[in-house]
Amino acid sequence: MAAPLLAQFAGAASAAADDTWGTVSDGWVEIRWTGQVREEMDRLGAVVEAVAPARLVTDTRGTAVRFPVRAGKGDPSVRRLSDVEGDSALEGGITVSTPRGEFRIVALHGVLRDGVASGRCTANGVEVGHRSVFRCGLDEGSLTTSGAPAGQPLRVRVSEVPLHATPELMEAYVATFGEPVFTAGTLLGYVTAEGVYTPPKP
Repeated sequence: MAAPLLAQFAGAASAAADDTWGTVSDGWVEIRWTGQVREEMDRLGAVVEAVAPARLVTDTRGTAVRFPVRAGKGDPSVRRLSDVEGDSALEGGITVSTPRGEFRIVALHGVLRDGVASGRCTANGVEVGHRSVFRCGLDEGSLTTSGAPAGQPLRVRVSEVPLHATPELMEAYVATFGEPVFTAGTLLGYVTAEGVYTPPKP
């Protein structure tokens, strides 16, 4: 399922990290899909599993995939959540098994700027760059930080940020699978991310 969809984005470049951003370490990113997305996956006969060290996390809210952050840069914008930006490389990945075959998606690298997520990955050994994929409702999420003196590292957590498809993702999805059960306005899932943010040196 994933490889034909990702192929629609092949060759597109993603935004680069800002030199003024601080670094992010000891972190993770978790994506939890909604019931409508799970229904669409069932319709397509798709089964998702985690590629270690990523792992599936199951609780009363359902199942999510949690990816450790290998390296990252960003601006947590502790004063205004909608201004959060970042660039991160994630460890592990996912496999997607469908009647068409199995697809292994690893080497995930994402960029968040202006509330839009883009990036690149490797699908079955082929590197794929893509344009914008998700619109992130940053204002609807929550931000918590540990207390730390100004200029010192602090732990930051951005929680339950809603995800919606961008027009580019909808166009690619329709071209690959036909009309889905969701639209660009459908809530697809939530993302939560946590890590230690070290501000840039003055």
